[in-house]
Amino acid sequence: MEVPTNDCCSICHGNFHVPCQANCSHWFCGNCILQVWNYGSAFQPCRCPLCRRQINLLIPTDAASQQRNNSEVAEVLGKIERYNRHFGARSNGLIQRFRDLPFLLRRLSRDILEPQRSLPFVIRTRVYLSMFLSAIYILSPVDIIPEGIVGVIGLLDDVLIALICFLHIATLYRSVLVFRHGGS
Repeated sequence: MEVPTNDCCSICHGNFHVPCQANCSHWFCGNCILQVWNYGSAFQPCRCPLCRRQINLLIPTDAASQQRNNSEVAEVLGKIERYNRHFGARSNGLIQRFRDLPFLLRRLSRDILEPQRSLPFVIRTRVYLSMFLSAIYILSPVDIIPEGIVGVIGLLDDVLIALICFLHIATLYRSVLVFRHGGS
């Protein structure tokens, strides 16, 4: 993802320096959002200053990651990696997973569609297999709750299968992001 044009950090109100996107989809300077975290509890992830959602994953831009030879940028990226190691892999419950779903699926679709982005083969295969098997179930006439007998309520199992598929795919992709930006 690229930093939104004509936008500024909502914390310092300046141009982005080592821009990072939080799992709530808001953008901040890496140092600014880490300062917000430093002013709170070091044992809990910080909350987004805009929407108050818990930030448990910070994703720096590719451009910032490529400037690792700059000592100031490398220091901020190291702190972001430490933050992601502490909070990125945490399971924060089903509600948090639903809230992170649009963010993760948007980023995943970008990674899959851009040829220069590399997604591990195993993850890519599991994503495609999950989507394929879910599509087969949803499109097949054989259902746990058949639409022909119970009508619209019969779509419930199809919706649940699609939701489980998307949650599984988002969880897989989250693990890739934590690995990439957690310094592991």
